[in-house]
Amino acid sequence: MPELRKDPIVGRWVIISTERGKRPSEFEFTQPTLKTGFCPFCPGNEAKTPAEVLAYRKNGGGPNSAGWHVRVVPNKYPALKVEGELNREGDGVYDKMNGVGAHEVIIESPLHADTLSRLSHGQIEEVLWAYRDRIIDLKKDARIRYILIFKNHGEAAGATLEHTHSQLIALPIIPKRVAEELDGALEYYNFKERCVFCDIIRQEVMQGIRVVSENRDFIAMTPYAPKSPFEIWILPKVHESNFENAQKHHYESLSMIFSDVLKRLDKVLNYPPYNFILHAAPIRDAASQYYHWHFELIPKLTKVAGFEWGSGFYINSTPPEEAAKFLREAKV
Repeated sequence: MPELRKDPIVGRWVIISTERGKRPSEFEFTQPTLKTGFCPFCPGNEAKTPAEVLAYRKNGGGPNSAGWHVRVVPNKYPALKVEGELNREGDGVYDKMNGVGAHEVIIESPLHADTLSRLSHGQIEEVLWAYRDRIIDLKKDARIRYILIFKNHGEAAGATLEHTHSQLIALPIIPKRVAEELDGALEYYNFKERCVFCDIIRQEVMQGIRVVSENRDFIAMTPYAPKSPFEIWILPKVHESNFENAQKHHYESLSMIFSDVLKRLDKVLNYPPYNFILHAAPIRDAASQYYHWHFELIPKLTKVAGFEWGSGFYINSTPPEEAAKFLREAKV
């Protein structure tokens, strides 16, 4: 059973994944490579994955069979497990609990060679609907407090399988990184009685210098103080704290701006590895007036080294205004 342990100084939780435990000799110090042989995510290999928890099929067909175009399965090597009780307990000065939660893989296309940037708007929209459907289902589990959706694209960004996919981890705690955003947004709201994200959107639309792309419902922008070169945030223009509560037509608009942004990154940065993360309000919270869901998309262009680890500062070699200009002017 995985275990969650809390750092008593800064309050950060970590997952001790006992079933993934490695001996010193098993750690790789050479450049990792994606596994490109047999692929368990390709159609026809459904029996090689855990039983699906969601699949979209246009022409019917039974569960765990071919014919799907988006498929969600539990991770074969989960960071957290659905089974069991939390069993929160103290260990002297320390706190820990069982690693209860969920860890799922969203297989975004049946075609092995596809990438998210090459999918049609309709295909990307279905991936977004899969995120929504899984969040709504997992919210029924009273043990879950937060659901994080993320994507690792490319080996430098942490992907271990080539077939395009994203992941979902449902947690019994609110991650520290999210809690910091929530606390900062609440402090701003208490002082100004406005959502800080809404104020940022208004200013960025007015100034235009950090806008990468926008449509009726969404804006893609480089944040004012980005952690990484060419970091992009995608936010809904209308205030909404929970991704799964977005209006139906918003998923279509989001798929269009997602596609546009990914194509611009491919064009400007020559198909970079990247991560993206969905940050939304905790699932137990009612609709929040101070928090605003958004995607953070971070191309993997630099390495986090000693200074960053030791200080929490990030050194960004490309001003966000220049990054936005490069991306905005790209011909896609």
